[in-house]
Amino acid sequence: MSTVLTKIYNKIKDYGKLVMFSHTIFSLGFALVSMLLAANGFPKFSILFWILICFLGARTGANAINRVIDAEIDARNPRTANRQVPKGEMKKKEIIIFTLICFLIMLFGAYKLNFICLILSPIALFLMIIYSYCKRFTFLCHLVLGVTCACAPVGAWLAITGEISLIPLVMGAANTLWVAGFDIIYGSQDYEFDKANNLHSIPVQFGVKNALRIAMSFHVLTVMFLIALGLLSGELGIIYFIGVFIISILLAVQYKIVSPTNLTNVNIASYSVNQLVSLTFLAFGLLDIIM
Repeated sequence: MSTVLTKIYNKIKDYGKLVMFSHTIFSLGFALVSMLLAANGFPKFSILFWILICFLGARTGANAINRVIDAEIDARNPRTANRQVPKGEMKKKEIIIFTLICFLIMLFGAYKLNFICLILSPIALFLMIIYSYCKRFTFLCHLVLGVTCACAPVGAWLAITGEISLIPLVMGAANTLWVAGFDIIYGSQDYEFDKANNLHSIPVQFGVKNALRIAMSFHVLTVMFLIALGLLSGELGIIYFIGVFIISILLAVQYKIVSPTNLTNVNIASYSVNQLVSLTFLAFGLLDIIM
């Protein structure tokens, strides 16, 4: 029995590593704040439950299929050659089945929420799949990733209200530019590999120095959209704006620890710092809405 439990535990660990489950926080903060704003507080537990099910199914499936689609590229890149698929630790067929299960869970969750979420969910699924191919033909891949992540706050709003409005669009714009910005930073470390392998990115298109400037401009716009969100929403006030101020400092920190000539802290800048950004947005947004 202990052997079976050990195998199950190790398999769960494998899947957690495959989909980088710890990175779930990136868009979760935006999704939950959007939900709280739409509901003017906490919605019914059943709605909260199905929103989380949709979010986790979509996000997990998207990361899993990305590993399959990028397997050959990952195998050639020294930075990613140790990932599970290139090393043969997990089979593509197994991951595709897992992805399908995740996407079906998302679709069922959308069905349980409302009709508009169900009929729009294929658009989100399309974005989750097409993103992984984008770097093969366009340097706008970072923005496609951002738009894909922005489906979370827009979808959460639709789950509550059943209709679109300016507030979720502003939040979606902030989410898009924020994710695109730190993805540019992350992609800068692969400049030489991407260029040699005819892959497209903003660093390859414009050079690392200009790419970091573009990322910075995206993050300036992110803060502006977050400020606009606070001004548009009647639920957000001083506590929220304190959070936005902290977020602006965190975003600025990225450009203090990363430069065109020193990319050693790219993972800290693009991942660790931005996990704090999402947690700050969630914490201060939540406090302001419930107080």
